[in-house]
Amino acid sequence: MVTPEQVTAMIQTQLPDAQVQVEDLTGGGDHYQVTVVSSAFAGQPLVKQHQMVYGAVKGAMATEAIHALALKTYTPEAWQTSN
Repeated sequence: MVTPEQVTAMIQTQLPDAQVQVEDLTGGGDHYQVTVVSSAFAGQPLVKQHQMVYGAVKGAMATEAIHALALKTYTPEAWQTSN
């Protein structure tokens, strides 16, 4: 089991400027929905943005501490216009 705080820390290690929101979808600590806002996503296609986040949590996913991860990624500008 991985806590939302641990997921946030893993992502911010790879993407230090990231704003991260983590929602536990099942209450079991292994199915998460994560929203990540980072300037590192600028100019990157959506697939690359998601690969960057998956790269940050790959250790937890490899051991199945995280079983499922739903992602929403935004640049700061896209985040501003989406809200």
